[in-house]
This record gives sequence, structure tokens and C-alpha cells, in this order.
Amino acid sequence: MKNKFKYLILLLFIYNCSIDTNSGFWTKTEKIKRGENLKIRKVFVDKTILDKEFNTNIKIKIKKTNLENSFLNNNSNNNGNNNFTGSFNNISKYKFKKISNFNNLKPELSFTKNNSVIFFDNKGSIIKFDENSNLEWKTNIYKKKEIKLNPILTFSNNGEFLIVVDNLGKYYAINITTGSLIWSKKNLAPFNSQIKILDDKFFVVDYTDTLRCFSIKNGNEIWKSTSETSLIKSLDRVSLVISDNEIVYHNSLGDLVAVNIKTGNLIWQTPTQKNLLNKNTFTIKNSDIVLDNNSIFFSNNENNFYSIDVRNGIINWKQNINSNLRPTIIEGAIFTITLEGYLVVIDSRNGNILRITNIFDHIKKSNRKKIVPAGFVVVDNKIYLSLENGKLILIDLVNGKTIDTIKIANSKISRPHVLKKYIYLIKDDSIIKIN
Repeated sequence: MKNKFKYLILLLFIYNCSIDTNSGFWTKTEKIKRGENLKIRKVFVDKTILDKEFNTNIKIKIKKTNLENSFLNNNSNNNGNNNFTGSFNNISKYKFKKISNFNNLKPELSFTKNNSVIFFDNKGSIIKFDENSNLEWKTNIYKKKEIKLNPILTFSNNGEFLIVVDNLGKYYAINITTGSLIWSKKNLAPFNSQIKILDDKFFVVDYTDTLRCFSIKNGNEIWKSTSETSLIKSLDRVSLVISDNEIVYHNSLGDLVAVNIKTGNLIWQTPTQKNLLNKNTFTIKNSDIVLDNNSIFFSNNENNFYSIDVRNGIINWKQNINSNLRPTIIEGAIFTITLEGYLVVIDSRNGNILRITNIFDHIKKSNRKKIVPAGFVVVDNKIYLSLENGKLILIDLVNGKTIDTIKIANSKISRPHVLKKYIYLIKDDSIIKIN
């Protein structure tokens, strides 16, 4: 009798348990052409990785005017089509002491309106130099014990204040002209996100999944907003975007969270990893979230690419694209590159795939698994893609084919940064300038 009772309870448990089965997947090219979504109702769904080209005969050319300052305090994370007036005739380096754990970072430079560049070394020293590579100032506020912990810094500036947060929980402001410390404070938890500045406030997320709003003038906390958190934290850096009256970010559970920018009150929260277990959060790597035309776009290394309405958190569409690189949206077309080396162009309105081209087709198949894309930028109808093996691939955006491969270093280089006639790349021990 006891055994029958156990079986009955087990059957009831199985019947009432549910695993999300409502995700839309586009798995056939003929369905992509018609723009139809397939609803797959399976408990276990195999991950379909894009590994074939599609519509390779389609030519895509950008007509929109190129941007010159898309890397300067960009609150949408969409870098668009950049202007680069230089060439690859001169490659120079600014060397510093090697940064530990560089391979797990998404390092970013901070630029100023007068074309100066700001970064840090492995001791937490902040370095600012002008566009001619002349050192303007170098400053370090850390004690010896803190320096031994190899602080990792993140920056943003408004032309007057350089706001700095780190993985030790420090946050402080530097006079961007002189390099002198204005104020310094300590948070209870380390920081692990981008910094966004709006008017006299800045916004940053710490390891407790708490979004904090601080005053730029004195560092006082204005408000904080805490979302549900995971016990196991990913090393992946959190990205943020600002849209009208709200700020949007990812938490460690994979939820996209929007809060009121004035009060910190929750506006909406959308799960994007419904079956995510705590043990898997450590391996999830999301792309930066990007805002364009009232929609949030992002992808991850779990084969998910989302478009979400920034006004209400409703999912517009979802695609099977395996990428943790920041996408770029230009004239309604989304450009992204998969971890397998395919350039994918998507219609931002409905998620239809317009074209897929293999940018690693010139590389032997046996060697492709060793190649990992690090990030890309669109420049003058070309795509500059950096790789974790130190090479830079030049791609023709019009036909999606690789034009050239340039060896920059022997190890990982960052996503390219563009500032007028220069392209900057970050290595673990130097900043590389191309003009």
C-alpha cells in the first residue's frame, strides 16, 4: 500500500511540474524567409548552432553618416557605423605592467572630448595620455595591501569627473584634467559592471545584484535597487543602458531588469534564462545589452539572441544565435558574429535572418575551434573583428567575406575602440594604437 501511495505522489508531482516549452525557435531557412516562428513543445530541446551560410548573394551597404564619438559616454551601448580616417601604416604601443586575469575581462578605454585616452595597469595606477601618446598624468590611490590584490578598474567620465569603480568595492572620482583625487568611498560589495553617467549622477551594479545610484559631486548614495540574485556569481561583467526615464541591466539569474532612473523603483523584470540553475550561472556569458529604437538587444553563449521592448519588458522575438559579443544596430539591421565564426545580419523589426556568411572559411576546419572572437566594430562598411589569439580580421560588410587578417599580438586583444583617426586595442600589458 505504501509503495502504491509513493507512486501516486510521484505521478502527481510529474504531472504538475512544468518546464518552459514556449520558446520560439527558427530552425529552417524556409521558415526564416517567411518570418514565421515555430513553437516547439519538448521537455528537452537540442541546441541548434548556426553552422551554414544563408543568402550569401545578398549585398548590404550602409548609407548612414558615420559616427566620430560613439565610444564617448555612450548610454545606449550601440556603437553604430564609425568613422576611421587612418590606415594600418603605423602601429604603436603604450606599455604598462601586465594585468592579471586579463583573459576573463571585457576591458574598455575611457575617452575624453579632446581625444585623450584613459586606462589602468596591474597596480591600479590610472594612466591618461593624449592622442599623440604623450603622458598627461598617472595617479594611484591604493595602499600596498590593496595593490597586491591587483585591482581591476572600470571608468566613465563626463568631461570633468572621471568616475572609477573596482573589484575591491572602492569607488571614487578623479579630476580629469589634473589626475587629483576629489573623493573616495567604499561599498560593501565589489563592483562588476559598466558605469553610466547621466547629469549629476552615475549608476553601477555590484556583486549582490544591487543597482546603485550615486552623486557625482560627493559619492553619496541617492538610491539603490536590489533584484533577485544567484548564489554562484558569474565573472561576466554586467552592462547597463539608459532609456528616457529608466535604466536597464542584467542580473546574475539572467533576468533583464528595468528601474525608474529617478527613484530606483522597479518598472519591469523579464526572465531570459527560465531553466537556468545556479550551477550554470558561472558559465553564462552575455553580450553587452544594446538599446536601439525602443528595443533592447543582446545574446549569450547559450544560443539565445533576444529583442525586448524597453518600455514594458515584453519579448519581441528570439533567435538561435550563439554569441557573447556586443551586437551593432545600423539602419534597422543587426550585425553580430557567432562564437563559431559566422557573421549574421538580422532584421531588427522581426528577427528574420537576412544573411549568414562564414568569416573563418579561409582557416582550416581543424584550427577553427581554437579561434575565439573577442569583439568587433563597424567602420566605413567594414567590420574589424579582434580574436583572442591576437589577430584582427578585416571583413567586407557588403558581401560578408574576409578581406585580410592582421597579426597584432601573440595573445588576447580587446574589442576595437575607435576615436577619429585611430583604432585602439587593449592587451594585458599595453594599449595598441593603429593609424
